[in-house]
Amino acid sequence: MTRLLALPLAMAAVSLIAMPPGTQQSPAQMTTHDSTPVFKTAVNVVDVPVVVRDYKGRAVGTLTKDDFQLFDRGKLQKITKFTLEKSVGPDVIVPMAGETKESPAIEALPAEILPERFVAYLFDDVHVSINDLAMARDAADRHMKRSIGPKTRAAIFTTSGQTMLDFTDDREKWHEALYKLQIRPVARDTVPCPPLTYDWARAIDAGDGDAARVGLDTCGTMELWHAVQSRLAATEQESTLGFQTLQDLAKRMSVLPGERTIVLASPGFLPRSADQQSYLIDHAIHDKVVINALDVRGLATMPGSVAPGSPGWWAWQDFNHRMDMMAVLANGTGGYFYHNNNDLDTGFDRVAGNPEYRYILSFAPADLMPDGSVHALKVAIVPNPHHYDLDARHNYIAPKRLDDPVEQAKQEITAAIFSRDELRDLSIDVHTGFVRLAPQRIRLTVNTHVDLKGVKLHKDAGRNRGDLTVTAAVFDNNGNYIAGIERGVDLQLKEETLEHWISNGIQVPAILEVKPGNYLVRVVVRDTEGQLMAAHNGSVNIQ
Repeated sequence: MTRLLALPLAMAAVSLIAMPPGTQQSPAQMTTHDSTPVFKTAVNVVDVPVVVRDYKGRAVGTLTKDDFQLFDRGKLQKITKFTLEKSVGPDVIVPMAGETKESPAIEALPAEILPERFVAYLFDDVHVSINDLAMARDAADRHMKRSIGPKTRAAIFTTSGQTMLDFTDDREKWHEALYKLQIRPVARDTVPCPPLTYDWARAIDAGDGDAARVGLDTCGTMELWHAVQSRLAATEQESTLGFQTLQDLAKRMSVLPGERTIVLASPGFLPRSADQQSYLIDHAIHDKVVINALDVRGLATMPGSVAPGSPGWWAWQDFNHRMDMMAVLANGTGGYFYHNNNDLDTGFDRVAGNPEYRYILSFAPADLMPDGSVHALKVAIVPNPHHYDLDARHNYIAPKRLDDPVEQAKQEITAAIFSRDELRDLSIDVHTGFVRLAPQRIRLTVNTHVDLKGVKLHKDAGRNRGDLTVTAAVFDNNGNYIAGIERGVDLQLKEETLEHWISNGIQVPAILEVKPGNYLVRVVVRDTEGQLMAAHNGSVNIQ
């Protein structure tokens, strides 16, 4: 039985064959199989996103691998893979007809224009104050009206999970969802005396006598003890909810085509451990999800009269630690952190898109122990005559066990098929055609020609052997996944026919049943032996 992509949507039956054009298929030289392919990839590869900016804050995209140095716990690492990613560019806003007196009536764009960017606005309604939420909501509403164009789909989510709007291009729905936002704290301190911050409560809980004495100025001993336990429990509950929401949203976006951005509008929240941050960053990088952050608290300054250890001093520490958390998530995924600025309109404009250029530096740490330890990272530009600034991932957590290579293979194929990146490690051509079976039943054929010149073969028992995985998928006009299939192709080519196969390549047709509509067709071909990949985007309009 053919193995369909493991996604929660019904898919049509598909058949594939592979043969050189003009010849009959030879079962002895080529077979197809339905087992999961195992890619021979390193399981301890660490990806480090880096964004480089000039003195004007513009992203720089002219550097090469030799311009970077990467250190793991102070030890220089060899960069094994270097990737420069370029954003799809700004989306051109199209005003709605009659939106303003000055706006001319503009006809709707053709339906075949597919989304290239998905932006999820995640509002932290758990930690935010009512005033900060109102300011952020109004700024976001103005931003979405003027800045989101036809190639972008936007969604609105909250950390509490109480307000959700899935991806759409409907401006009225954005506006309605924004004005349903309200503060929804899920945990409250049961003892308001004194108003402890998390760091202050943790210091008292750890036996810091000075921190406790400041608290006892306004509270009795038992009241202070209960206040400490209440603050620690509340912070843990709210922070766990915040990170879980981010993780779920990043995973949700991993199955979207095109550019994927999360905009976290928050005053920040405190993680329980570095594991939480590293886990989220690892999966976001893997799924090509960029997390941008906007501090909704705006500009804040520490009063000059605040003495160390005083309640005001602890409040200032809390302010900065929450800001640090958002910086770690943004830098770790190659995103942007907008903070210390009251101009939230500009802030939303900046964090709604990805940096124009983003570098991914990958390395395989030698003798990495699967012990779950924290590894500090440092990235430098050497030399740096232009004095570029860079934001990069700060650390990673060593795995506690090595990943299952079969599961790793599934993840790689899924990530590739839901990307919009064109990959050309192998040479492929894709052609589509369709036949109408009934008014609402269309048989769509996706025919992929694979040039075998770039495929790595190895000798075994007198044959030239190689393995390919061919995956085809169809997305609708809003970027939603409709159907897909993959099958492994086993090459067992005889020496006397090898030249013919190399010269002609193979054809891998797939047949999917769809309804009339406009579709994006995505084909990914993976060479298991050579670890090479090709990816092609096409479109088909079926009326």
